[in-house]
Order: sequence, then C-alpha cells, then structure tokens
Amino acid sequence: MKEPGRLLGLDVGGKRIGVAISDEMGIIASPAAMVLRSHTSGREIHGHVTRLGAVCVIVGLPVGMSGREGPQARDVRDFVDSIAAELGLPVEYWDERLSTSIAEKYLIANGARREKRKQQVDAVAASIILQGYLDSRQWASKQGR
Repeated sequence: MKEPGRLLGLDVGGKRIGVAISDEMGIIASPAAMVLRSHTSGREIHGHVTRLGAVCVIVGLPVGMSGREGPQARDVRDFVDSIAAELGLPVEYWDERLSTSIAEKYLIANGARREKRKQQVDAVAASIILQGYLDSRQWASKQGR
C-alpha cells in the first residue's frame, strides 16, 4: 500500500473490534472507535471507512511469539474475509503481537480507570498496530524499498 491517503487499522477480537485511523500523510495513527463484533460489524466498519475517508484497511493478525498463526489468526482471517466485500478496499495484515497489553499499560500509565480502559483499549490497540505498519513503511521508504 504505497498510494497516499488515510489508512484504517483494525484490532479484531472475539467480542470487540478496535478501529484506528492514520493522517493523510500516513505518519500518525490515532484511536477512532470501538465496534461490538456482530453480524452488523461489517456495515459499522464500512461506515467508519466512509466517514474517515480510508483508502486501505490494515488488520492486526494475532500470531504467536514464534511467528506462527494459530486459531485466533484463522478467526481474524475468516472474519475479514466475511466483510471484505462490504469494505470495498484493499486489506493488509500486520503482526499485532503484544498490542493489547501495550495498550493496557499505556492507559494505566495515563490514569485511565478500569471502565474507561475497557472502552478504549481496543481502539488504542488498533492504533498501535496501525502505527507499527506506518513506521515500517516509513523505514522501508528511507531504505529505498
């Protein structure tokens, strides 16, 4: 994904989906929303795609510390496959290892109470995943790749 435009990041969990968005230049990722995972999730995520003007979707892929994909990764891929037509955008996967625990620690360090953390952790995790993707892309462009 090299063309300019805003990227949408997703952290797909069993119950909730965190949504993040990048700036137009693809430098900074910010938490945007949390969607409850259900049969209407694709429609809700498409609404965020439209409202935020995303040109591509980056989905966090839960892989083990060894780098191998397990049942959670298969669940995420199956979910994304089920909504891909609704999204109507290119989809890329990105390693999401430790993103939720980093998001939790960030929210705790910033004084977020338990209930607030529960509401925000998925969107913050999505922004961590998306930021990792953006940083990697920046690094690759500096290396001439």
